[in-house]
Amino acid sequence: MSIKIQNTPNRAAFDVNNAQDVRAQFQKDPKQGLQAAAQQFETMFLQMVLKSMRDATPQDGLLNSDQTRFYNGLLDQQMAQDMATQGRGIGFAKLIERQLGGSTGMPEGGGGLPPPANPAGSTLPLSLSDGRHLQYKAVAASFPSSAAYAASSTSLAGIGKTNEAAGSAPEFVNRVWPHAVEVSRSTGIPPQFLVGHAALESGWGRSEIRKADGSSSFNLFGIKAGKNWTGGTVDTATTEYVDGQPQQVVERFRTYGSYEEAFRDYASLLRNNSRYGGVIGSQDGTEFAKRLQQAGYATDPMYADKLSRIINGPTLRQALIG
Repeated sequence: MSIKIQNTPNRAAFDVNNAQDVRAQFQKDPKQGLQAAAQQFETMFLQMVLKSMRDATPQDGLLNSDQTRFYNGLLDQQMAQDMATQGRGIGFAKLIERQLGGSTGMPEGGGGLPPPANPAGSTLPLSLSDGRHLQYKAVAASFPSSAAYAASSTSLAGIGKTNEAAGSAPEFVNRVWPHAVEVSRSTGIPPQFLVGHAALESGWGRSEIRKADGSSSFNLFGIKAGKNWTGGTVDTATTEYVDGQPQQVVERFRTYGSYEEAFRDYASLLRNNSRYGGVIGSQDGTEFAKRLQQAGYATDPMYADKLSRIINGPTLRQALIG
């Protein structure tokens, strides 16, 4: 018996089980899984189109606030999903199905349309085992151009290293991307921003907080264990800034059983702490970074600049494309 994907307007677009259902569908029925992944790609593209339309409209007025922008983002996400799954979109999903269906040996379906071609006229080299790479490409397309990034980075040349290790970035992104997508649906924050934040705090996974036995704490976001935390903890040295000066101190941090648990706790921290109200629903990488710093997420005075460089930088872009 095959699992049926419920891509219907009655299902919330930010349902955290969507990504898990697609992965399960690929295992049980590759053809149906491909259809669901293609629809998710078209949904993401349509959502970016709707966001661009909103960004082009005036943002002042009595009803303009972080809260209304957040809920408008959820509305756009739901509208995009409904358009893609009900066949009222722009046809990307069908073209993707035909292209990838042929490369994986699955029936391409009717219509007789040739696969999409690149500007030179040759067939696009799409050979994917699941739909995740489609999401990578859609997200990577929203990054600033290399020239724009270089221009914006000139003034940041002296802020120090941000651990952008190109060799480890693709593996790190592959490891955490599914969890970032799930958290994105519940917070309204684009998944690449979440991956960038985890990359900054963990040095692209190379500087994860370790337990006493050397095993991973899975704490990718450097979340400390306050007095109300009842889970596992580990004491480790970290750098805190006092009056702008770095100091080495020992702090107690949370430990988790998996990256999935870490991402969900991070999402809970942002959603349930009122000081992060301006972070929820952020759709601009630079603003996301600034709002995190303004909310007191870290004491480093250059934290927002470092995070913005990663989110908008070429290392994350290339890691997403693969």
